[in-house]
Amino acid sequence: MTDMIAVRFDSIGSLDALHLDRVSRPQVGEGEVVVQIRAAGLNPSDFKNVLGKFPYTTVPRTPGRDFAGTVVAGPADLLGLDVWGSGRELGFTRDGSHAEFVALPARGVAAKPENLSFAAAAASGVPHLTAWEAVERCGIGAGTTVVVIGMGAVGSAAQALAAARKARVLVAVRRAEHAEELRARAIEAIVLDTGLDARVRDHFDDGAEVVFDTTGFWLPAAIPVLAAGGRVAIIAAPADGHERVPVLELYRRGATLIGVNSARHDTITSAGGLNALRPLFESGALDAPADIIPRPLDQAVETYSELAAGAASKFVFVP
Repeated sequence: MTDMIAVRFDSIGSLDALHLDRVSRPQVGEGEVVVQIRAAGLNPSDFKNVLGKFPYTTVPRTPGRDFAGTVVAGPADLLGLDVWGSGRELGFTRDGSHAEFVALPARGVAAKPENLSFAAAAASGVPHLTAWEAVERCGIGAGTTVVVIGMGAVGSAAQALAAARKARVLVAVRRAEHAEELRARAIEAIVLDTGLDARVRDHFDDGAEVVFDTTGFWLPAAIPVLAAGGRVAIIAAPADGHERVPVLELYRRGATLIGVNSARHDTITSAGGLNALRPLFESGALDAPADIIPRPLDQAVETYSELAAGAASKFVFVP
């Protein structure tokens, strides 16, 4: 077999550029592996990439950052290994995972957690790597008081990772019914509103040592929530890229603002994060992602459009 089916885009700026194509199967290069894709995750950065939000993307290109599959070419000690991976170059400067096969550096793959399906592993990459970086850089450990704003894929991963470290975690979500659902799962939750500071201090008298805003809309309200010396991490911004920040509140608290961007990390760095996450999944400290929706590659174009239109589901392509 010398060719394969892949999602492709030949220009940037519109999802209309997405199409399925039959292209040459990647060949293994020096220091590389070829992975047969069993499942590939779809992330917001994938459709934003096609829309031209990343100036370093080159075309024509196969998109897709996250994947899980089996090594079919490369170093002998990796052949047949079930792996997962992610990285900033996949789908941006080299062909990505929304295809039947992908080539990447051999050091850019990590052994897949044995208790995760291929689909669950593929759904975990960007969300868990982003949450992992936030937890690490914010110094979250046993007893740390943490507020996670938003409970999408990254927020859910951050809540689970912080809880696994024995932190005291409070989740803030928009809908009252969502908060009730979380409380039913023994997760402390509040509803986001203009009284965020008071609601948080009902749980943490001195404020939160860490606030992780996964939404891009609550930074001004998050800073007054911080305890002295607190840290606030962000992964998103309003559409125009700007936000008014209460700087007086920030410096009086001696607080730190931390930007977290998983697209800074290549496949090799990402493999290090995935190796750190693997034992947490295998031990049960982290649960497999829930509510995954598998889609065949021939529905990729429609699925990209669904996600771009605001679908909250976690889509995974299964070739």
